[in-house]
Amino acid sequence: MKVFVTGVGGQLGFDAMKELAGRGYEAVGSDIFDSVPQDFKYIKLDITDAAAVDKVISAVKPDAVIHPAAWTAVDAAEDEENIPKVRAINVDGTRNIAEVCKKLGCKMIYISTDYVFDGQGSEPWQPDCKDYAPQNVYGQSKLDGELAVAETLDKYFIVRIAWVFGVNGKNFIKTMLNVGKNHPEVRVVSDQIGTPTYTADLARLLVDMAESEKYGYYHATNEGGYISWYDFTVEIYRQAGMDTKVIPVTTAEYGLSKAKRPFNSRLDKSKLKENGFEPLPTWQDALSRYLKEI
Repeated sequence: MKVFVTGVGGQLGFDAMKELAGRGYEAVGSDIFDSVPQDFKYIKLDITDAAAVDKVISAVKPDAVIHPAAWTAVDAAEDEENIPKVRAINVDGTRNIAEVCKKLGCKMIYISTDYVFDGQGSEPWQPDCKDYAPQNVYGQSKLDGELAVAETLDKYFIVRIAWVFGVNGKNFIKTMLNVGKNHPEVRVVSDQIGTPTYTADLARLLVDMAESEKYGYYHATNEGGYISWYDFTVEIYRQAGMDTKVIPVTTAEYGLSKAKRPFNSRLDKSKLKENGFEPLPTWQDALSRYLKEI
């Protein structure tokens, strides 16, 4: 199997390449940088350039494309001047890739987010739920990317994830560790609920999917139960052996961010098991492995 991976300069793209190499598959990575420090086959590619996407992916002739590349700066996406860029990357770029996959007859795995829903209530979101109601520009752009994939292809996986952390890049854990080193206490929101996703574990699942033909919508985060960002922070400091005090606050008390954040990021993952995919390990176990890794 030959796989083309976008966004390899980020957390998930990096781990997807690592997982593919570990399993002996041929993998070609891409991103917008001139080069990446990792040692794998790399092609610079701007996914917003339809002609370049067609040329590059057609030359590779992959059996599957894993597409995590995206504009992910949620607050910056709200800025008027950034909205065209966000849509060019998350919507048009995704459509460009889907069009080439259709032409080549290859599978596409598109990485999406719980932000396609309204983030209210306490019921876990089902993967096949169509009650979309994005509350911010980022969420709308990821939903429109989903629709571009589903309308263009038959052989696709749309995988929604949440609260991502990986070795290669910035994330909540790294931020909290840095804050904890420099401050005796930290305020963290306790009314936004979800589950973290370790990209090394997710990469394994995505390659399992690429090996299969069980297409459709899926939700994939680590197991271990639903928690708040406050709960997550407490466990990060506990496992890291730090005595930083964590103070729970509401989203309102914390102060409004530019983009509206979901209170309910609970994702129902039972469809994975139903279709024969191995669920991800618990987030507590993932955190432990991650802390050793970094």
